[in-house]
Amino acid sequence: MVQVHENLKKSCQDALQALQKLNKEEYKDILSKLEWCLGSYEHDHNPKGLFEYGIKSLDILKNAKARQPKLVTKKVIDNLEKSILSISEN
Repeated sequence: MVQVHENLKKSCQDALQALQKLNKEEYKDILSKLEWCLGSYEHDHNPKGLFEYGIKSLDILKNAKARQPKLVTKKVIDNLEKSILSISEN
């Protein structure tokens, strides 16, 4: 289970970087919340926030990729999706 949580953390870190590269004001809120959740996870190892904001980030990244395919890699989206599914299955 710990590895599943660590995979989610890594996927959320990658999602954070992808959102930062998009550099849009409309993503400012999700960026700050995702950063906070990553820090919180480091402190208490509770993945609830990562899971919640990972899902929200996934939706945003999928929409961004649909509009501008070269700005978001398929790997970031696929890894985040797999990590979220792994958590929801447990």
